[in-house]
Amino acid sequence: MSRKFWCLLLALASTSVLALELAPLPQQPQAAMLTAELLSRFHYKSVPLDDALSGKIFDHYLKALDGEKYFFDQADIDRISSLRTRLDDAIQQQNLDPAFGIFNLYAQRVVERYTDARALLKSGFDFQQNESLQLSREKEAWPKSEAEVRELWRKRVKNDWLRLKLAGKDDKGISETLDKRYEASIKRISRLKSEDAFQIFMNAYTMAVEPHTNYLGPRAQENFDITMRLSLVGIGAVLEEKDEYTTIRELMAGSPAANSGQLKVGDRIVAVGQGKDGPLIDVMGWRLDDTVRLIRGETDTVVLLDILPADAGAAEKHRLVPLVRKKITLEEQAAKKSVMPVTENGVTRQIGIITLPSFYLDFEARQKGDRNYKSATRDVERILNELKKQKVDSVLIDLRGNGGGSLVEAIELTGLFIDKGPVVQQRNAKGRITIESDTRTGQTWDGPLGVLIDRNSASASEIFAAAIQDYGRGLIIGETSYGKGTVQSMLDLDRITQSPKQQYGELKITVAQFFRINGGTTQLRGVTPDISFPVGEDAESQREAAFDNALPWVQISAADYSPLGNLKDELPTLNKHHESRLKADRDFQYLQEDFAEITRLRKKNMISLNEAERRQERDTQEARSAAREAVGKIGKAAASDVAKFRDDGLQAEERSLSKDLALAKERKNAKDALLNEAAHILSDEVGLQKNLSRLAANAGPRGSKASSARD
Repeated sequence: MSRKFWCLLLALASTSVLALELAPLPQQPQAAMLTAELLSRFHYKSVPLDDALSGKIFDHYLKALDGEKYFFDQADIDRISSLRTRLDDAIQQQNLDPAFGIFNLYAQRVVERYTDARALLKSGFDFQQNESLQLSREKEAWPKSEAEVRELWRKRVKNDWLRLKLAGKDDKGISETLDKRYEASIKRISRLKSEDAFQIFMNAYTMAVEPHTNYLGPRAQENFDITMRLSLVGIGAVLEEKDEYTTIRELMAGSPAANSGQLKVGDRIVAVGQGKDGPLIDVMGWRLDDTVRLIRGETDTVVLLDILPADAGAAEKHRLVPLVRKKITLEEQAAKKSVMPVTENGVTRQIGIITLPSFYLDFEARQKGDRNYKSATRDVERILNELKKQKVDSVLIDLRGNGGGSLVEAIELTGLFIDKGPVVQQRNAKGRITIESDTRTGQTWDGPLGVLIDRNSASASEIFAAAIQDYGRGLIIGETSYGKGTVQSMLDLDRITQSPKQQYGELKITVAQFFRINGGTTQLRGVTPDISFPVGEDAESQREAAFDNALPWVQISAADYSPLGNLKDELPTLNKHHESRLKADRDFQYLQEDFAEITRLRKKNMISLNEAERRQERDTQEARSAAREAVGKIGKAAASDVAKFRDDGLQAEERSLSKDLALAKERKNAKDALLNEAAHILSDEVGLQKNLSRLAANAGPRGSKASSARD
């Protein structure tokens, strides 16, 4: 498709001033073509880049841009539908104008819709009418006309207004809040760049092939690397965007920012300079990631911050704060421990809990021989040794929400709990099967063990949990896991092209499927717990099986391994105690009630826009929360003060920083009913094993009095 034709198509769709006129950067068409070549040669699932795949890319792209179908209408879709079978040509011919044209049209529609939304605020709304708003429109058809789009937005804005009204705001305050919110949405669109459009389009392409294949542009690549190694070079401040200011949300202990004594939470960064006397660059109104890039840099270099104090007005005096950049370790995202005492029948047992958010590993530091490289396994091993000194009775590895990470770490972490042996099997695109094993002698922890998982425990988490289960090494507790049974490899496009600078990004490509040592796979089915917790009915919609292009479940031969134990005989007793506790545990009853309510609302998929109905719904919910609090039990999502969790109608960036931090602290410290029950299950297991040991000891040798008595 020619550039001229595409420009004409875009002009036909245009109804207002164009929001963006983004165009591909020179390196992006080459990056797209290189990605296509790598996918065709190395991906586990061979999918040709043809018209059929082009159609899937088109659908994924529209879903990524406008999944709820609030911006495009059917006329827009009709105008760009000729591109459905031409995106493959755009990639192969290194002409990304069609993809960028769609993105520019989307940006234009966003500006138009939010501009119209701001206009709606002038007339207000009638909340006595019996109207409702559809909560999810993902499965709906595109709006048939401009009038239908406007009606959708009228209801959307009306709901935004009603939420604030129910929270106690007056009409003037509501109008100001929403006008500012919608204006901010327009500004965010205006700050988008070519790399944003390219990132979204390329992920539409890669994920049309298979759900876990992704393109990472240079910025996404940098953030991925930071997540894996849990470190960066900077000042050690957590930043967020509030009212167009880059605002300090947290100072990390021991960091340059904290040690300086010149910064505090709420301070605003208005300009950034390089070097102690470097020229300052005004960052007011900048995207947060752009400001962060200026603040990060090389170790032991100076960054100069122009600070507007938290309690100062915009016109008040600023202060200049020079800081020396250092390596910052992201300890909040590393493994952590706690010890939970569990008392039943007058006996107290200590359960050591290790929370592991991801299977992180600093690949580069490890390859360089750095003795202090960051590793999930090394951190867990250190914690296990500490727990042994504390004489805990059992250990629980909490993998809830752990989406995976390094395959090497999954294998080595398993090795802390077994004494040599296979951990996982891999099969590549050619069908070749390899077995990855723990080769280290001995176990760091050979005592009772449990692994807590949920629907978000994926990939490396599933490899670890499956191996522990197959070896009979520990109890798997919680929900069935996510169901991702594929292995990805990172391909550095800059290295492949021998580019002297970072410009092409990386391709995370699925190269193999992994299998349990028993021959099964976690793909689609996940890891099924030995002891299950109640879940919502919609759990499957949040797992791998929800993707229409996920790899199928298959089975191969089992590896040669010897189980270390058999917990099957214990499970009936443990489940009996577990179920008995659930019947008496109000926290679990509340969770089941909440699951049922969430399921009901999702099935209903409608929310009333009638003020009296909404007030009644809110009052009913608050009465239920108050009743829970009256008996001294609160579910995980609740706080000690019901009103603190009342819907305030605000988005995160609209709340005061102090209130936002207080709410975050309340949620973090709220009682965790699931973790508490998992600890009780492990305590039961310890008691059961001790009883069995006593019975075995009392039985004595065959033919003894004890043996005769039993007979």
